[in-house]
Amino acid sequence: MRQIRQVRWLRANGRAGLPVTALLALSLGAGGAVVAQARPAVASGVLPGPVTPAARMTEPVTPKTAHLRITEGQVGEVGPGGTIRYPAVTSCLTVTVRLQDGGKVGAHASLFQVPGEYRSDRILAAVKQRIGARGVREVEVRGAVGAWDPSYFTRAIESYAAGEPVPVPTGPDPEGLARAVADGLGEPQGKVTVEDLPDGDQTVD
Repeated sequence: MRQIRQVRWLRANGRAGLPVTALLALSLGAGGAVVAQARPAVASGVLPGPVTPAARMTEPVTPKTAHLRITEGQVGEVGPGGTIRYPAVTSCLTVTVRLQDGGKVGAHASLFQVPGEYRSDRILAAVKQRIGARGVREVEVRGAVGAWDPSYFTRAIESYAAGEPVPVPTGPDPEGLARAVADGLGEPQGKVTVEDLPDGDQTVD
């Protein structure tokens, strides 16, 4: 199997973990089994995700806070002037949708699913539901661009059966990621920008 050339260290609970390639190999070696999930309650303006293939309706929009922390696999929203903080963006990608009214909808897409949260092939649909009929000004994708194959937004790593080949990126594909995000949100690709950022926290004002 091809290896991801750019090795990035994952963090779990604030500690350095295995590199992306090692975790991918472990995941595939385990047969691509999906971890059993629990469904947490909505809190702090963050919308937790489903773990079943069937689509669901978004819960009622929670109050928009001035400052919001969105962790792996979560989707949240802040009103005009609000700030979104994405902690520990190592192997992840963040998707921030800037709305015409000045608000922001954010998603912290995880390469490997976090129990009880959205996996990579469901998170864009959750963002689109959250946006609703509101106008989108621009979409910013930031994070570990080199660790992501664009197809992870339509088919998560966990969805592959044992022995089934999983696409592994051989290098950054910002154009492919922009196209996948645009398609997932139903927005023109010209509204989407992609930036490879060093590991760490991200703050979007």
